Amino acid sequence: MTRYESAKEIYAKYGVDTDAAIAKCKEIPVSLHCWQGDDVIGFDHDGGLTGGIQTTGNYPGKARTPDELMADMDKAMSLMPGAKKINVHACYAIFEDGTFTDRDALEPKHFQKWVDFAKERGMGLDFNPTFFSSPKVKDGLTLTSPDEATRKFWVEHGKACIRISNYMAEQTGVPCVMNIWIGDGYKDVPADRMGPRMRYKQSIDEILSEPYDIKMVKPCVESKVFGIGVEAFTAGSAEFALSYAAMNKEKCLPLMDNGHYHPTEVVSDKIPALLCFFPEVALHVTRGIRWDSDHVVVYDDETKEIAQEIVRCNALDRVYIALDFFDASINRVSAWVTGFRSMQKALLNALCTPSAMLKDLQDTNQLSRKMAAMEDCKMLPIGDVWAEYCRQCGVTADNYYDEIEAYEKEVLLKRV
Repeated sequence: MTRYESAKEIYAKYGVDTDAAIAKCKEIPVSLHCWQGDDVIGFDHDGGLTGGIQTTGNYPGKARTPDELMADMDKAMSLMPGAKKINVHACYAIFEDGTFTDRDALEPKHFQKWVDFAKERGMGLDFNPTFFSSPKVKDGLTLTSPDEATRKFWVEHGKACIRISNYMAEQTGVPCVMNIWIGDGYKDVPADRMGPRMRYKQSIDEILSEPYDIKMVKPCVESKVFGIGVEAFTAGSAEFALSYAAMNKEKCLPLMDNGHYHPTEVVSDKIPALLCFFPEVALHVTRGIRWDSDHVVVYDDETKEIAQEIVRCNALDRVYIALDFFDASINRVSAWVTGFRSMQKALLNALCTPSAMLKDLQDTNQLSRKMAAMEDCKMLPIGDVWAEYCRQCGVTADNYYDEIEAYEKEVLLKRV
């Protein structure tokens, strides 16, 4: 008997069909963010990263061109089991004819190479307007700016991104999640908190006036508790973003990033709450240490609990999962692979949890037995199921860093 066959029998005693769990896990797309590969710099400006976020570290081998970035993503994806999407920021526009176009006038043609990249690999695309790292950010503000010309520029950028998202969805046949996030805020206590938020509300209204089919283009509004240099006030707070999405459910979705809340808040608990009211929700899965530090996702308690809640709520077709982290202190390809595989482990573990049995124990007030059963489940042989899942997906279950290290020596370290 193989280790997987033994694990399968053990899980069957809990009413879990591991073959079915593996088959289902293969179908769940997780969106892989392009910006881990070059420290969120992109291709439309020469400066560094600005706008309330920061990448730390200087590990060698950063991607410098579209071809390098896509090659690194290909290498990373070759070590990832499961279904994937590609997540692109607007600053990753590719000007193949050498003619620069500012963000308010971007067109689908500037992302054709990304569309081709995704289609060749049978993947969908997600998209993000880039409201940071631009000289058009005035006094740290974009969609909340009291300067009408500045606000108009960024509204037009948002509209352009709707059109680009629509093109991506049409070309791939897969819905495109388009996430609106801004870092607008103030370093010290503001004299006016409502004015910026009213301008932000108006700006989103204007962006979403651009025609799109909500079945194929999924605009989201993402919140944040604070940012670097805007510690006292951010316009797009949790209350603002959630209220906007709730009042405009026919137009957009709420997006929760689990690094964008107070340290004692957990997104896992928020998922079932939002699913009571929203037909769909979106996630950016990251790992905050003390603050929104965007550390690489690992197989930790909150990552596992996020996956558990999605599965417990029978919401795999209602929750859009994307990764969002950036670490320049370690091998960037390894960061991608470790983060993606950790999310996949969490999903597989959730699918192999006897949730129906545990729910029944709760509903019949057998709480002591429920606690004991939940503790027993923590020791079930999920590692053996993971190894079988990887085998069926054609990737190694362990020691994947050996291949990354070889790629580093052969490719990354040769970049000047």
